[in-house]
Amino acid sequence: MKAGEAGRALLWLGVLAGLALPWLTVAPNRLLPGLAMSGFAAIGWTALLALVLAVPQRVPAWLGAATALGGVAFLLAATGWAAATSLEGLAPAARAGLGGGFWLGLVAAAALVAARGAALPGLGRSILAIAALLALALLWRAGTFAALSLVVEYRAREAAVHAALLRHLALAGAALALALLLAVPLAWAGFRRPGAAGAVGASLGAVQVVPAIALFAALIPLLAGLLALFPSLRNLGLGAIGPAPAVLATAGYLALPLWRSVLGGLTAADPAAVAAARAMGLTEGGITREVRLPLALPVFAGGLRVAVVQAIGLVTLGGLVGAGGLGALVFEGLSQFATDLMLLGALPIMALALVADALVRALEHRLGGTA
Repeated sequence: MKAGEAGRALLWLGVLAGLALPWLTVAPNRLLPGLAMSGFAAIGWTALLALVLAVPQRVPAWLGAATALGGVAFLLAATGWAAATSLEGLAPAARAGLGGGFWLGLVAAAALVAARGAALPGLGRSILAIAALLALALLWRAGTFAALSLVVEYRAREAAVHAALLRHLALAGAALALALLLAVPLAWAGFRRPGAAGAVGASLGAVQVVPAIALFAALIPLLAGLLALFPSLRNLGLGAIGPAPAVLATAGYLALPLWRSVLGGLTAADPAAVAAARAMGLTEGGITREVRLPLALPVFAGGLRVAVVQAIGLVTLGGLVGAGGLGALVFEGLSQFATDLMLLGALPIMALALVADALVRALEHRLGGTA
């Protein structure tokens, strides 16, 4: 068996394992535990459509990818229908939640679609991604998922979720911008004076060993003391709790990967190319602009990808210091033992991180001249 076929077989086993585990849970309300149903019990014969995902690849790549995507769409639709059926005759407060088996099966099935889509050319992968989004949008518009507890929770907090998403993006963007303002000049200084690079790297690295929650919490009294000394800073919107500690702490963690990538990019230029440019009469500024920066961009993009994903994840802790964002939903759900509320915050965070990683990775490949 080839490695690719073995990998698909393992993913298919993941789908089947998910179907054998709790797929849906029916509870009297959003807080109490419910009765679990396996995927085979919840969606019945429709679960056999998962077998479509395991059809041997003796068909064109596009047909295999389309078949896999159709199988996933059927599983999602069947789950929504099963949730609606399971709530018939129950009190309005009853909830049909998604169990661990569903998430295991969904991740494995999505990975199967991605594995089969990997054999397609770039345009084919784009078409597959658009088809997946369209299928999901059609199922959503048709109300297929309306009975699921997660969707009910979202409908009840739709405006708050949207506001938290925008707030999360704003916090991550502000932290990334602040980290760039710190890392780029320090990297340039380290490039011009190599002796200082070690001290700068050690200073930025020291931040990494501090637990994130501890750093977020430590900034609150530090900022309170600073505001007591300089009350005018409050007019700039700076506060001891809220966005300020979240942005500052996150920026502190992002500075090191950004500094390393910028410094590494500047020093990555081929000495022969630099010597040739100098022989052509270019000044040091011209060499940096025409030679070093173009060669540094792929390296910088790699560091930027790490920093962007870190920013999206780390500002989640801003919910603990009053900064808001999706982290506030996660911690509110934890305080109420409400799984669906936690997922309302956690799922968008994961989706944002994956999308950001894919976009910056595509930029990195483009700058690096790879396919």
